[in-house]
Amino acid sequence: MRKPELLIPASSLEVLKTAVIFGADAVYIGGEAFGLRAKAKNFTPDEMREGIAFAHEHGVKVHVTANILAHNYDLEGAANYFRELAEIKPDAIIVADPGMVMLAKANCPDIEIHISTQANNTNYMTFRFWYDQGIRRVVCARELSLVEIKQIRENIPEDMEIECFIHGAMCISYSGRCLLSNYFTGRDANHGACTHPCRWKYAVVEESRPGEYLPVYENERGTYIFNSKDLCMIEHIPEMIDAGIDSFKIEGRMKTALYVATVARTYRKVIDAAVQGKEAFEEILPWAKEEISKCTYRQFTTGFYFGKPDENTQIYDSNTYINEYIYLGIINRAEQNVVYIEQRNKFCVGETIEIMKPDGSNVETKVVSIINEETGEKMESAPHPQQKLRVELDQPASVYDLLRKKAPEQE
Repeated sequence: MRKPELLIPASSLEVLKTAVIFGADAVYIGGEAFGLRAKAKNFTPDEMREGIAFAHEHGVKVHVTANILAHNYDLEGAANYFRELAEIKPDAIIVADPGMVMLAKANCPDIEIHISTQANNTNYMTFRFWYDQGIRRVVCARELSLVEIKQIRENIPEDMEIECFIHGAMCISYSGRCLLSNYFTGRDANHGACTHPCRWKYAVVEESRPGEYLPVYENERGTYIFNSKDLCMIEHIPEMIDAGIDSFKIEGRMKTALYVATVARTYRKVIDAAVQGKEAFEEILPWAKEEISKCTYRQFTTGFYFGKPDENTQIYDSNTYINEYIYLGIINRAEQNVVYIEQRNKFCVGETIEIMKPDGSNVETKVVSIINEETGEKMESAPHPQQKLRVELDQPASVYDLLRKKAPEQE
């Protein structure tokens, strides 16, 4: 049995460290250019070096995305960028465009190249093509079923790796190659600037009545006809392993540390249990299903893995996420019950919050006091994001534990 790698996204140095501590085998990040998440915070070269050093200290790999579909004007800058990555030394570079593959091979000869899902990798002959180019890992298109992936595994060399998405947002366009954003806003999704028009509200126009917009109501807020549910394969990890997949990839390079901690910790424990056997997997599954619903999501689907999606994979009545928990901060220093955080959302003295630990446990605790670390001022609440706080709790906590609280409607 192949024990698959758990590959987690990171939008910032803080999130990378969270992913590493909460169970990732590898983390994928973007630099300041040539990736498909231009609106993510992304990593400066110095942050990349620090993140890679931290990950390697914990035995975790770092992959860097450079998976735009390049135009002529991108190529010179991309070559320079790859030369910079050759000095920074991530474990792999993720690319989609054959021209970018050539540039990466020429300028980063000692770094692995992985072929992105953007390259539409839908059959084993495509995998063999990339193998002949010296590539040893390809990310499957999201449009493949488990049956097709298993067939690919049976028809490619043993030392070639298959990477597949197992959790996160789904795109309406084929393998994420979307033109709607460019059409509506002039921002190119294939250059990382997607405005997510698949989440917008639409009306219908009848051909003989131009300019007359007919609303289609699922509820009073309208209908979101392109809006997919989020992928979640937490209940099907044994089948994913059986298909011969080497790396399980989580989508979400613009997500918070809370999201990353939740998916990393949950999938880590489920994968480990599934490798142990059916009994261990079935024992942990109820906990995992409850935990995975505590990160933001749009309702869940199994995507294409068990056949082509139907109308039940779309969400017509809302474009918003379900959000059961609020992220408060990650502990960067701890002295028993006294912890130090950079605050992310409001909480108050006397409030009951939760300590989320990498080992899978959640500890309820009461906030005893809050002190502004910079001024020494006592505070009854912490309303301003990114304040550095000294927080006393009534339960002990550790460095890298994460603090969260239930969203108001969940209390």
